[in-house]
Amino acid sequence: MTAEEFRKKLEEDEEWAPGWEAIESVFEKLYPGREPSHYGTNMAARAMFGGDCYLDGYSIYDSPNGYKHIVTFGMTELYADEDALGGEWNNWGYEMTIKLAETDNESCMWAIGMLSNLAYYTYTEKRFFEPFQFIAGDGGSINRDRDSQITALMTVYDTEARGVDTIYGRTDFIQLVGITERELDLLKADRENARVLYERMRAENPHLVTDLNRTKSYL
Repeated sequence: MTAEEFRKKLEEDEEWAPGWEAIESVFEKLYPGREPSHYGTNMAARAMFGGDCYLDGYSIYDSPNGYKHIVTFGMTELYADEDALGGEWNNWGYEMTIKLAETDNESCMWAIGMLSNLAYYTYTEKRFFEPFQFIAGDGGSINRDRDSQITALMTVYDTEARGVDTIYGRTDFIQLVGITERELDLLKADRENARVLYERMRAENPHLVTDLNRTKSYL
C-alpha cells in the first residue's frame, strides 16, 4: 500500500485499524462464525496515556476442540500510522497467544494478567520472545490462585494461528505453553531440549493446550 492509498483509506474511515483487522482476520478463519469475548484494557492505564499497560485488549475464543484460545492486541501496531508503513516486522512482530484447558472465561483471567506483565517486560526492557525460549517463574504455580505443577512457560509458534503479512510488516503469533519445573530445569541445562519437549508434548497434545492439572513431565 502506498502512502497515498493509505491516506485515502484513512479519510474514508477515521477509525480504521489495519493491524487490529489483520489479527481478527486470522482468527475469523480459525473460528468462522464464532464471536470471541473481547476484553479491552482501561484507557487511562494504557502506556500511550502515561500508564503501565502496553496492551489494548485480549480476545478469548472458544475452540471446538474444547479449550480457550486467547490472543493479545498491542504487541503490533494496531491503528493507522503512516510512519509504520512498509516495515519488515509490525512493531515487535508478534502477538501472544495461550490455550487453556478451561470451560469458562473467568478461569482465564490469571492468564490475561500474565500476558500483560510479559508485554510490560518486552516494552520496558526491549527484550522480545522468539520460539523455543523459556520463561522461568519462582518455582510456584503460574496461577497464584491455584495449586499446579505448571510453573513456567515455553514459547512456540502458535500451532493454529498462522502469521500474516500486513501493511506494517510481518505479524506472527507466539504461543505460550505451560511447563513443569522439571521441564524448565532440563531446558536450562540444554536449550535443544526445547524441541524435544515440543515434539513429545505435541504427540499427546497437538495444540499444546496448557492444563494446570497436568502432573506428567515430558522430559
